[in-house]
Amino acid sequence: MPESELRKKGREMRRKLLGDATVDRMDKAIYQDPIMAKFAEVTQETIFGALWTRPGLDLKTRALICVISDAATGRDPELKLHLRMARNQGWTEDELVESLLHLGGYVGVPLIRESLLVAKETFAEMRAEK
Repeated sequence: MPESELRKKGREMRRKLLGDATVDRMDKAIYQDPIMAKFAEVTQETIFGALWTRPGLDLKTRALICVISDAATGRDPELKLHLRMARNQGWTEDELVESLLHLGGYVGVPLIRESLLVAKETFAEMRAEK
């Protein structure tokens, strides 16, 4: 089946948000598996191709929404990806930490403590990559 236009847009958007090195690493480590390749196909089309390319919000705002959603629901592996996206879209480490600290008053300090540990690790990895 030929690749849809939405999936093409989604693949481009995913690279823009995560960066080539991260996408290449994830594709090699995770998405070579036939089951995960199907997941990638769906998310590239629906999430990155349809949602991330919609008008109405800039990419920086969309990235912060994802960080907040992940932290509020305890989705640490996704939080790691979305923190990386948020940094790539211009959010500073301090702004993201403050956003998470603020969220602690609404969703609970233990949940946000875990999110801050993920942020600490992710930011250190990103600094080491440069």
